[in-house]
Amino acid sequence: MSAPVRLRTSVDLTAVARSIAADPEQWLPFVRFDAEERWYTRLAFTDEYEVWLLSWLPGQRTGIHDHGGSAGVFAVADGTLREIVVEDPRPGLLDGATAALSTAVYAAGEARAFGPHHVHEVVNDSDRRAVTVHVYAPALSSMHRYRLEDDVLRLTSSERAGADW
Repeated sequence: MSAPVRLRTSVDLTAVARSIAADPEQWLPFVRFDAEERWYTRLAFTDEYEVWLLSWLPGQRTGIHDHGGSAGVFAVADGTLREIVVEDPRPGLLDGATAALSTAVYAAGEARAFGPHHVHEVVNDSDRRAVTVHVYAPALSSMHRYRLEDDVLRLTSSERAGADW
């Protein structure tokens, strides 16, 4: 097992996410809900991190993905979301790795920090809307999408910031 990767930032990403999520004046004027797809917008960008606001209608989900090497935090500002994590996806060997999954539920006021090799899916399987604040360091440059096929994680696509979102 490799050593933990130390995030090179002087900023407490969890504190940033929690602070914004706990203050509706910082996100409520910007939030939108879209029945066709999850809605998101970038709220802030610094040299060290970026902040995104996402909204979730019941049934909306991310699909299995990573964050292209960025570490991050999501804080639930409103509602409840479920996270399904692909445990120890072995960075660099994801495609074809046998997947072990874990699940956790996060409610308003809770936050989830993760490292640069985190692979997960986030789902609103509740019956009400949800809003989350996401903070990434460094800023997202790419994301990779996966599918599970017979407990094997398969890369399906790669997306680039500025080109695909």
